[in-house]
Formats: sequence, structure tokens, C-alpha cells
Amino acid sequence: MSKTIAVIFGTRPEAIKLAPIIQLCKTHPDIKLSVCSTGQHKEMLDQVLEVFNIIPDASLAVMEDNQSLSRLTGKLLHGIDEYLAETQPDLVLVQGDTTTVLAAALACFYRKIPLGHVEAGLRTNDFSAPWPEEANRVLASKLSTLHFAPTQQAYGPPAA
Repeated sequence: MSKTIAVIFGTRPEAIKLAPIIQLCKTHPDIKLSVCSTGQHKEMLDQVLEVFNIIPDASLAVMEDNQSLSRLTGKLLHGIDEYLAETQPDLVLVQGDTTTVLAAALACFYRKIPLGHVEAGLRTNDFSAPWPEEANRVLASKLSTLHFAPTQQAYGPPAA
């Protein structure tokens, strides 16, 4: 039985790190893949998508000039929630510590969709450094089902 995996990203680093996973999922006969780009860093992101030949199934285009972080988060949460309602994935994969990751984690939690967090477990244990990324990491970690840690240290018990 085929499973639908959604991969959500919005920045160049996220796309670079998720590209090998996307390419592998495309070749697996039991995986239906759906890729969503939030466009959090659209100009830099488009270059990476071209290099890896990734064409998103959904593009949210959430950025606007002088947008506050709370407005961006709200737009991301709303857009990702609509994407999840349409796609109904069995699992969502995200990477890193961006506002896209936080919004995807919350949207998945609300819809009771398992979330896999690639690069999980990295911590500074200081919510002000880096800001807001450390809070995004910790909050996404609490809402994730699967944690893919990049190092043995990150694999250890997550800090609060």
C-alpha cells in the first residue's frame, strides 16, 4: 500500500538538505511524494530547485515586504494547513529551525499528521541565540514524531 509523504521547505538550506530525500522518495514505488515550497526565501530557493530539478507541487508565496515575524508565521500556518488538508499526507518531513518548520510542525500537530524533523536535536539552550531559531527548534521538537539527528550529541535527550 502506497504512502503519501509531504516534504515542506521554504529556504535554500532546507531545500539543499532535503533534496537527497526528495530524490530518493521519487524513486520508491510505495511512496507518493508531494513537495511544498513556502517561498520563505524565494529568490535563493529557486536557484537550488533548479540545480536539483525539484518542481514543487505547491508554492505558497508567503513573503511580502517589511512583514513581521508574527504575520509570516500566521500566513505560513494558514497556507500549510490548507496544503495538508488537500494533500492528506501520511507523514510530513521538514528540516532545520526556520519559521516554515515551526508552522509546519504546528499545522501537522493540529491535523494529527506525523512529522519527521530532519536535523533534530541541535540546541544552544538559549532562546535568544539564535533568535528565533532556537525557539523554533525546541517547539518543533516537541511536536515531532520522528527525530532525525545529525550528530551523536544531538541524538541525546532534548533540552527543554
